[in-house]
Amino acid sequence: MSLTQNSEPEIFGEPADADTTTLTVVGAGSPVVFLHGWGLTPRVYDRSLAMLAQQGHRVVTPALPGFGGTPDHAPEDRTFAGYAAWLGRFLDDAGISEPVTLVGHSFGGGVAIQAAHDLPERVARLVLVNSVGGGAWSSDGWHTRPIDERPLWDWGASALGEALSIRTIAHTTASLVNGFLPNALRDPGAVWRTAHLARRADLRHELGVLADRGLPVSLLWGRGDRTIPLASFESMRKALRNPRVITVTGNHGWLIHDPTSFADAVRRALHRP
Repeated sequence: MSLTQNSEPEIFGEPADADTTTLTVVGAGSPVVFLHGWGLTPRVYDRSLAMLAQQGHRVVTPALPGFGGTPDHAPEDRTFAGYAAWLGRFLDDAGISEPVTLVGHSFGGGVAIQAAHDLPERVARLVLVNSVGGGAWSSDGWHTRPIDERPLWDWGASALGEALSIRTIAHTTASLVNGFLPNALRDPGAVWRTAHLARRADLRHELGVLADRGLPVSLLWGRGDRTIPLASFESMRKALRNPRVITVTGNHGWLIHDPTSFADAVRRALHRP
């Protein structure tokens, strides 16, 4: 495991080789573990995570298995439960014994939900940013259907439409160069498998358990998201019963190209009474 630790924010790097996991630690204070989205790496979020460090957090950013050079899971572990177990081992290897704040974006949000469910003693607070895990989708905005019935073409078309938006073309290019393309070239199978897992994720049961436990959970939502259906977000909110919800202007990847809004939203989520 490769470790970089600094008291000042820096650009988040990639691993030196495909057999190591990059652990980048920036800042000092209470630990915040950030889990990146599908097809990406922590480097894509460098500006946003640096701002979190400036707010007084020790920001820890692992590259999830199958991405950024971290070896993929064995076939039997390619589930959200497998990712949660991996995260527990990661925290052990990193010497992090105290409960952490988990912040997960998109696919990383699904991993964060499962980890909070499976490892209750390791997670003190959960912040989900345009996360997968809701159980519903709608093709017309009115009639909802189970998320596992969402066609692949609908998911792909929504993601492509958002990526080609004029407002986000620069961030899309940076995400491709720093995240998706290297991941796809390094391990195309992992990119495809996690896409399938993310597209059909239904973690409402796990969210209900977290609500029963009283775990503080906040939902951050970019109102222009085309990748995660609004019906999915609403089903997550229903499963959590009364979560803190913070909405912002932006799409699925709003936190990448608007680090100021992201840092402010996380600050508000973490200072919930």
